[in-house]
Amino acid sequence: MAMKYLGAYMMAVLGGKESPSAADIKTILEAGGISYEEEMISTLCEKMEGKQVSEMITTGFTKFAACGGGGGGGGGGGGGAAAAAAGGDAAGAKEEKKVEEEEEEEDMEFDLFG
Repeated sequence: MAMKYLGAYMMAVLGGKESPSAADIKTILEAGGISYEEEMISTLCEKMEGKQVSEMITTGFTKFAACGGGGGGGGGGGGGAAAAAAGGDAAGAKEEKKVEEEEEEEDMEFDLFG
Protein backbone atom coordinates (compact mmCIF):
# COMPACT_ATOMS: atom_id res chain seq x y z
CA MET A 1 0.00 0.00 0.00
CA ALA A 2 1.39 3.38 -0.98
CA MET A 3 2.37 5.78 1.78
CA LYS A 4 0.17 8.51 0.33
CA TYR A 5 -2.93 6.66 1.53
CA LEU A 6 -1.54 6.08 5.00
CA GLY A 7 -0.33 9.66 5.17
CA ALA A 8 -3.74 11.02 4.20
CA TYR A 9 -5.41 8.74 6.75
CA MET A 10 -3.09 9.93 9.50
CA MET A 11 -3.56 13.57 8.50
CA ALA A 12 -7.31 13.09 8.90
CA VAL A 13 -6.72 11.59 12.35
CA LEU A 14 -4.53 14.55 13.30
CA GLY A 15 -7.32 16.80 12.03
CA GLY A 16 -9.69 15.31 14.60
CA LYS A 17 -11.31 12.34 12.84
CA GLU A 18 -11.14 9.25 15.08
CA SER A 19 -11.91 6.94 12.16
CA PRO A 20 -11.56 8.73 8.82
CA SER A 21 -13.88 7.73 5.99
CA ALA A 22 -12.93 7.11 2.39
CA ALA A 23 -14.35 10.56 1.57
CA ASP A 24 -12.02 12.16 4.13
CA ILE A 25 -8.99 10.49 2.58
CA LYS A 26 -10.07 11.45 -0.94
CA THR A 27 -10.56 15.07 0.14
CA ILE A 28 -7.03 15.26 1.52
CA LEU A 29 -5.47 13.64 -1.54
CA GLU A 30 -7.45 15.83 -3.94
CA ALA A 31 -6.44 18.96 -2.01
CA GLY A 32 -2.83 18.04 -2.68
CA GLY A 33 -3.48 17.25 -6.35
CA ILE A 34 -2.60 13.60 -5.74
CA SER A 35 -4.13 10.86 -7.86
CA TYR A 36 -5.57 7.86 -6.07
CA GLU A 37 -7.23 4.49 -6.56
CA GLU A 38 -10.66 3.94 -5.03
CA GLU A 39 -9.80 0.31 -4.30
CA MET A 40 -6.71 1.23 -2.27
CA ILE A 41 -8.67 3.70 -0.16
CA SER A 42 -11.43 1.22 0.56
CA THR A 43 -8.87 -1.47 1.46
CA LEU A 44 -7.20 0.91 3.90
CA CYS A 45 -10.51 1.83 5.52
CA GLU A 46 -11.43 -1.86 5.87
CA LYS A 47 -8.08 -2.73 7.47
CA MET A 48 -8.25 0.19 9.90
CA GLU A 49 -11.88 -0.38 10.88
CA GLY A 50 -12.20 -0.59 14.66
CA LYS A 51 -8.52 0.21 15.24
CA GLN A 52 -6.87 3.27 16.76
CA VAL A 53 -3.91 4.80 14.93
CA SER A 54 -2.01 5.42 18.16
CA GLU A 55 -2.31 1.75 19.12
CA MET A 56 -1.17 0.65 15.65
CA ILE A 57 1.89 2.91 15.88
CA THR A 58 2.78 1.61 19.34
CA THR A 59 2.45 -2.00 18.22
CA GLY A 60 4.47 -1.37 15.09
CA PHE A 61 7.17 0.47 17.00
CA THR A 62 7.73 -2.43 19.38
CA LYS A 63 8.02 -4.83 16.43
CA PHE A 64 10.47 -2.49 14.73
CA ALA A 65 12.55 -2.15 17.89
CA ALA A 66 12.80 -5.95 18.13
CA CYS A 67 14.67 -6.01 14.81
CA GLY A 68 17.71 -4.49 16.45
CA GLY A 69 19.87 -2.22 14.38
CA GLY A 70 22.71 0.11 14.94
CA GLY A 71 26.30 -0.96 14.66
CA GLY A 72 28.26 -1.02 11.46
CA GLY A 73 28.82 2.73 11.49
CA GLY A 74 32.45 2.72 12.62
CA GLY A 75 35.49 2.96 10.44
CA GLY A 76 36.01 5.84 8.10
CA GLY A 77 37.88 8.73 9.64
CA GLY A 78 41.66 8.74 9.58
CA GLY A 79 43.28 10.26 6.52
CA GLY A 80 43.29 13.78 7.93
CA ALA A 81 47.05 14.05 7.72
CA ALA A 82 47.05 12.75 4.16
CA ALA A 83 44.49 15.35 3.13
CA ALA A 84 46.55 18.14 4.66
CA ALA A 85 49.69 16.90 2.90
CA ALA A 86 47.84 16.69 -0.41
CA GLY A 87 46.66 20.29 -0.24
CA GLY A 88 44.24 20.94 2.59
CA ASP A 89 43.60 24.48 1.30
CA ALA A 90 41.50 23.15 -1.58
CA ALA A 91 39.14 21.46 0.86
CA GLY A 92 38.79 24.71 2.79
CA ALA A 93 37.81 26.60 -0.37
CA LYS A 94 35.13 24.02 -1.22
CA GLU A 95 33.72 24.25 2.28
CA GLU A 96 33.45 28.05 2.04
CA LYS A 97 31.58 27.74 -1.26
CA LYS A 98 29.15 25.26 0.29
CA VAL A 99 28.38 27.61 3.19
CA GLU A 100 27.79 30.43 0.75
CA GLU A 101 25.17 28.40 -1.17
CA GLU A 102 23.34 27.52 2.04
CA GLU A 103 23.11 31.18 3.00
CA GLU A 104 21.52 32.00 -0.35
CA GLU A 105 18.80 29.39 0.25
CA GLU A 106 17.95 30.93 3.61
CA ASP A 107 17.28 34.29 1.95
CA MET A 108 14.51 32.83 -0.21
CA GLU A 109 10.97 33.71 0.81
CA PHE A 110 9.07 30.49 0.23
CA ASP A 111 5.84 29.67 2.00
CA LEU A 112 4.69 26.10 1.45
CA PHE A 113 1.22 26.76 2.84
CA GLY A 114 0.38 30.19 1.60
